[in-house]
Amino acid sequence: MLHYLTDPLQYTFMQRALVAVVFTGLACGVLGSYVVLRGLAFIGDALTHAVFPGVVLAFAAGVSILLGALAVGAVTAAGIAILSRGRRVSEDTAIGILFAAMFALGVVLVSSLAAYQKDVAELLFGNILGVSRTDLVLAGAATAVAVCAVALLNKELALIAFDREMAEAMRYPVFVLDLVLLGLIALAIVVSLRAIGNILVLAMLVTPAATARLLTDRLVTMQAVAAAVGAASGIAGLYISFWWNVASGGAVVLTATAVFFAVFLVQAAAGARRPTSG
Repeated sequence: MLHYLTDPLQYTFMQRALVAVVFTGLACGVLGSYVVLRGLAFIGDALTHAVFPGVVLAFAAGVSILLGALAVGAVTAAGIAILSRGRRVSEDTAIGILFAAMFALGVVLVSSLAAYQKDVAELLFGNILGVSRTDLVLAGAATAVAVCAVALLNKELALIAFDREMAEAMRYPVFVLDLVLLGLIALAIVVSLRAIGNILVLAMLVTPAATARLLTDRLVTMQAVAAAVGAASGIAGLYISFWWNVASGGAVVLTATAVFFAVFLVQAAAGARRPTSG
């Protein structure tokens, strides 16, 4: 049975792919905890689609797609924060406007660059086996930045997540911290593009964190568990895709989803067995 684990490691593309899914699990697990606690799934979905034109432009320019996605993701995150800062435009409205506009721009660019349509289509669904050394370096750097930023600002970001009014009363720079969080979420999305694909990235932001939320009420523990679940699901899904010859991104997401439902059902069964008082 050991050869099922060791045989894929003979290939360089599998070695790089495994490193990439670990980066994805770490970044999405840590940042996804805020997404789940603050109900930011819509923002995560918007940012995953908003980076699409950056991906297309990066292909056309012959540079790493991660750089293009990062640039456009940062601009979109800043735009959402700025538009929703006032009372006349709600956060949901700002997200809807920019999400639709940026994704439409990506569609227009794809239709104008016929030579890149096949490559861009692969990015929508993931192509982890095509991860290059440059992609790994950029993904590793982005993951390190995201984890370090969360470690430094965890107390402030946690306060805003649990009691925004208290944070404002204590004169925390709430707008700046919101902007930082959106930027970090965009960073996690960029890390995940090669491994999971543009369409499925949201699942890795939400599902491991939701699994961790079932197991703990402590934020730091939740982040650690979410990162572990994300990384383990990535590795397991990648092996499944290798041996069963299925899409890697889909296999990773389905593995993470299976873990969530397993934990959910175990907890539901435990709750049903627990005696009621009174």
